[in-house]
Amino acid sequence: MTPLDSAILDSKEQYVFYHKMIDFAFKELIVAVQRQQLCNEQEVLLFKQYCDLLLYSIEAMRIKYMYDEEDNMKVDLTDSGFPNYLEFRYLFNDLELRDEYLGKLTPIAILKEEFLETLMHKKESINKSKLFQAASIVYYTSVNKQYIFNRFVQGKIINAPKDSKADLLISWSFFDVSHNRPFICFMYFNYDGNNINDYKDEIYEVLKTTSDREMSLDTMAYTIDRRLPKVSPKLIKRIDLGPIHNVFAKDENEITHAILQAIGKKEIALESYAISLKINEVKSNSEFKEGGFFSKQIFQKWDNVFNQNYVFAPHRIIQLLYNKTPDIMNRLAKAPIEVSSLQ
Repeated sequence: MTPLDSAILDSKEQYVFYHKMIDFAFKELIVAVQRQQLCNEQEVLLFKQYCDLLLYSIEAMRIKYMYDEEDNMKVDLTDSGFPNYLEFRYLFNDLELRDEYLGKLTPIAILKEEFLETLMHKKESINKSKLFQAASIVYYTSVNKQYIFNRFVQGKIINAPKDSKADLLISWSFFDVSHNRPFICFMYFNYDGNNINDYKDEIYEVLKTTSDREMSLDTMAYTIDRRLPKVSPKLIKRIDLGPIHNVFAKDENEITHAILQAIGKKEIALESYAISLKINEVKSNSEFKEGGFFSKQIFQKWDNVFNQNYVFAPHRIIQLLYNKTPDIMNRLAKAPIEVSSLQ
């Protein structure tokens, strides 16, 4: 951990700018992933659901801190660009105590009367502390705890698309504490039993305890395979969302450095950004048996992990990166994917 893992921006205006940028960039990313068919149709739907949880949570943070003069949202400025993972925890904890907090706040009717009195009769601006009270009421009454992106988010087991090499598909997402970035995972598998619902609790428990952080993908696959005797994983895919390269970043990443340098020289706009995205997958190519006669278990033989790197950026930034970081651009799985500029 470094101080830049939980840095505070310089002003409320910067926070407004930051929230606008993150919201815009993420929505562009969702559309681009679908348009470029980086995932199949079912994966895109799940990808969008997890991203919506992230956006919902970040919007809740915006409301929470909007007029709070004493506290500010902490942002990770090193190879991330996302709010520090503790901010998501704070949201969840806040909403656990929703009723207790609401009981301490000024009733809405009284607050409205005070606002009208100040604006209409006194012709004065509303005090920041009163605005913070109003924002707190909005926060505690409108934000739903079940839509907050937790450190581990479990998806349901569903039927895999028809052209898959497995019968079932499960997804999950986690916020890796060391990288301070969200990851989205998909596992295609077969089940050696009659009803998958009889075994789903075991599957959920194993995923939560073994696959809730960034690690070597073949290690993750082997661990899941060993811990779940009735499950035969056939394909595991993991999407690493980020980092988001922008004016707030303070890391040694080459793409970030190129963007910051160009912003400093006023070659590109202050709101310029790019997003890195990695998709890693590992497939089973065959099976083998291990153990004694009474404790025999079938395991998968895994291929090498297939790594694919992508960059999403507006046209001007793509030109810049080809000029400043040609080696990175030429190693991408496909040419940099163009997204809209933030106006």
